[in-house]
Amino acid sequence: MRIIFMGTPDFAVPSLAALLNSPDTVVAVVCQPDRKKGRGRKLQPPPVKKLALEHDLPVLQPATVRTDDFLDEIRKREPDLIVVAAYGKILPGTLLNAPRHGTINVHGSLLPRYRGAAPIQWALINGDTETGITIMQMDEGMDTGDILLSATTPISGEDTAGSLFARLAELGGETLTRAISLLKQGKLIPVKQDDTRATRAPMLTKEMGRLDWSRSAQELHCLVRGLDPWPSAYSFLEGRRLRFFRPEVLEGTVNEPPGTLCRADRNGLLIATGSNYLRIREIQPEGKKRLAVQAWLCGRQPPIGERLT
Repeated sequence: MRIIFMGTPDFAVPSLAALLNSPDTVVAVVCQPDRKKGRGRKLQPPPVKKLALEHDLPVLQPATVRTDDFLDEIRKREPDLIVVAAYGKILPGTLLNAPRHGTINVHGSLLPRYRGAAPIQWALINGDTETGITIMQMDEGMDTGDILLSATTPISGEDTAGSLFARLAELGGETLTRAISLLKQGKLIPVKQDDTRATRAPMLTKEMGRLDWSRSAQELHCLVRGLDPWPSAYSFLEGRRLRFFRPEVLEGTVNEPPGTLCRADRNGLLIATGSNYLRIREIQPEGKKRLAVQAWLCGRQPPIGERLT
């Protein structure tokens, strides 16, 4: 099959790599334009572009995919299939239907749960114990197309958005190649989504990271992990922001006001919440690098009894 791949970030790289190791031919790669990054604000190519250039693949980086010129560029390459993995833009129906087999998508959730831009993070934030990959036939809706194939993975209490991204990215590549193999055999059966079971996964905001200590330790535990590495959870101690990572729930009757710093030792910061205690094992002080609490405490007397705000 002749395949056009559309993807941009790290999540999409294993899917492109899987196609490159398959018997099919990637005839072009489409990704978002290079962006300025870092202190020098130099243009940096997206991860998918880097892999494509390593394999001498033609790369298209249109400012918009909603032009006749871009559609003509796709059609002249005569694709049998378009594969999308975290491209980053809504695609028009004329593009989705251009190939003989249409367009399929590698989505980071078990649809119809978590339609939207941040499915991996919301699975953690909501305390799910399982998530997965869905290969979907794309239509013009927001992740509303027919389900073609899915694969699951458990979520552990130590998983973060970062660790789950990496695992699901690899699972996405594996599931994609299985789906294409079944498609060529005529064994890929579309299943309509049950819209009554659909949930949303909207984009994250920095404000979501501001911790409300009146919530339960379990809720905060899920939120901190779901926002790691971005935008990260934070609070203020003595007027300075601390970002929190590697949380742990400790059960116990809470007698202190929510947000009280109850203990600080090599095991972490013990903080009172609306229900039970939350231990934070890694922090990032304002303007500093992320580090273990034990290292942060060296030569420091934390204000035990003070409240985080």
